[in-house]
Order: sequence, then C-alpha cells, then structure tokens
Amino acid sequence: MRHRAAAAGSTPFVKASFAVGSSELRVDLAQAVELARPLGFDGASARHFAAPAAEARPFSIGDFSGDVATGASCNCRTITLTPHCNGTHTECVAHLTVEALDAWRVVPRAPVAAIVVSVVPDRIGEDRVITRAALAAAWQCADVPPGPVVPQALILRTLPDPNDAGATAPGSMAPYVAADAASWIVGLGIAHLVLDLPSLDRTHDGGLLAAHRIFFGLPPKSRRLADAARAYATVTELAHIPDSLADGPCLLAWQVPAMAGDAVPSRPLAYRYETIHGPVT
Repeated sequence: MRHRAAAAGSTPFVKASFAVGSSELRVDLAQAVELARPLGFDGASARHFAAPAAEARPFSIGDFSGDVATGASCNCRTITLTPHCNGTHTECVAHLTVEALDAWRVVPRAPVAAIVVSVVPDRIGEDRVITRAALAAAWQCADVPPGPVVPQALILRTLPDPNDAGATAPGSMAPYVAADAASWIVGLGIAHLVLDLPSLDRTHDGGLLAAHRIFFGLPPKSRRLADAARAYATVTELAHIPDSLADGPCLLAWQVPAMAGDAVPSRPLAYRYETIHGPVT
C-alpha cells in the first residue's frame, strides 16, 4: 500500500493505493462510508431476540461515583451489552462451536475488495427470504465487473431497509438468507458477509442455523471447530448500508476492539474506488 497525506492547513485526505491481484486500487481514506449503526445507552438501541437494552452506568466504589455531574473528578462507566443483539457486530464460526475462537482475531487486518449488492427478498408465505434466484438477479444488476479484482466480501443491502419504520410489520420476522443463497455466496468465493439484517438465518428456525453453517463450512449438527472448512470467514450483522453507497465494487475495512468472544461490536467502513488500474507492475 502507498499513501499520500494532505499538506498542513489543507483539506484532510489520505490517498492510498492498494495492490489487489494484478490491479491497483486507489481510494481516499478520509472518505469512508459508515456501515455501523451508532450504539447508544438511552434504551433506544437495537434489542433483537428479546435481549435487554445496552446499558452504561457510572462505576461506583467508596466515595467515588464515576459521574462528573454528581461531583466526581472524572467519568467512568460500566457498559453492559449483548453484541449479537444490541448493534452492528462481526461474528465468527465460534458462534456455533464448543471451542472458543475470538472474532477479532479472524477479522481481516487489511482492507479487502468488496461488492455492494441490493436485493429485494422473495415473499414465501409470511416470510421475506433472500433466495438464490433473488440474489443472482441482484448480482447481475450490480454490474459486477469482470477482471482481476475478485471480491472477497459481499455487502448485502436489503430493500426496503428492514430497519426503517414501517418496513417490517409489527410482530413479523425480519428477512433472512436462504440456504441456497448462502451456498451460492460461498461458491463465489466470498469470505466476509455484511448484512443489514439482525441475523443471517430465520429468527426462529428450530436451532438449525442452516445459512450460518453453510457460510462457515460447518456440517449440520456439528459443534466442533475442527469441522469448520471456512473458519476464516466472518459475518457482520445489523449493519447500516446507506443509499449513498452505490451497488458495485468498493474496498471494505473493519474497526473492532481486541475483545474476546465469538462476536464483537464492529465498525465496518466502505471506500469507493477513485480509480482501478491494472495490471500492477
């Protein structure tokens, strides 16, 4: 990677060039598109799967209150949250296994080539399902360019946005990805999936988690990490994919804390390509 920073006093920017395969990708790192949903502690944040709201309360010990508003010397808060339920998070195969694996260790350290695709789920009974047919049609509409820049990540936008008011009827389940669509994604060589849905799978599926298992290469009913053929893969759920990020190729990066667990709160960032040159010499 090569980069060039702005001169002092000028508009901040960092131009960067990435070699991906035989091509060179150029982006402005100061123009990231936020894909994370802000997580607050006022009770208004996501509470999927009947989880309690994320909470932050002043740490208190002895005569120290951890709250400047009540006279403390500084603010110090204890945070309680459920990463899978309270906001944008990135998870790994350990979501399904007995053995532990920290998601932050699996998240790529460097940006990866990605593709943004918008899909309208099919209506199957009362469910809205992202099927293979719907996804394949959306992939074609995204005008995925042929050539040496092969996407490693898929940013999947659901239409209409399932998190918008009125997009999902009260009491109904959120859309989800069908097993055949998950298989199709794996067949494309996608290792990292970003969704605006609370889960890759149906909210209530009897514990099958079929799409998760297919994406992580974990056989049905297996709970062994050693059985996972794609333990390098990640799934990011509850993302926000704004309209300003057009369908098509981009660069994707993650910011995550080095916090143990099968899922970690995350901040995915997308960068539009300014230019694509190839081949790199």
